[in-house]
Amino acid sequence: MIDPKVAGILQELEQFGIENDAREADHQHMMLNIQKSTGEFLYWLACAIKAMRILEIGTSNGFSTLWLASAARETGGKVTTVEIAKHKVEMARRNFERAGLSAWIESRQADAGEFIKQQDANAFDLIFLDTQRERHVAWWQDLQRILAPGGAIVCDNAVSHAHEMENFVRAVQATRGYVTSLVPVGKGEFLILKASGAQ
Repeated sequence: MIDPKVAGILQELEQFGIENDAREADHQHMMLNIQKSTGEFLYWLACAIKAMRILEIGTSNGFSTLWLASAARETGGKVTTVEIAKHKVEMARRNFERAGLSAWIESRQADAGEFIKQQDANAFDLIFLDTQRERHVAWWQDLQRILAPGGAIVCDNAVSHAHEMENFVRAVQATRGYVTSLVPVGKGEFLILKASGAQ
């Protein structure tokens, strides 16, 4: 279950994101957080598959990371979260400290594509993609390589930005060894499951 202290910070960050994005004109300074229902879905999915090694692409202010880290605390795992914007990395790290979940989070400031390329094969049990949808197709080969057999990938905004996801969805569905589903949660989650025998 979500710790009451973490739940309070999540509620605070959710409201902050809504208010910030309503007044902020600069896309780089928007939080663009997931919805609470998506956070709950990520938490329960990570717990259900007993994900030990979790990768998040797109930290923002750490709202989604805290959901994943709460699951990692349950499973005994860890979240590696990647964000290129320095001000968001710093903001998120402060939130991780406040929530008492820093021990379950490795925060990295890096380009997502370059980071993914550098990871070992079968390095992660769960990957959450919440940034740069137009780059997902280019990442797909490396995502297959770093996702462990039996693991899962979740892509946010699969309904709200369906047109931006079309090429990626087609690429995944054309790849043997993967099962997909569109989960009607939040802004739509494209769920990808890697068969236990897939390489």
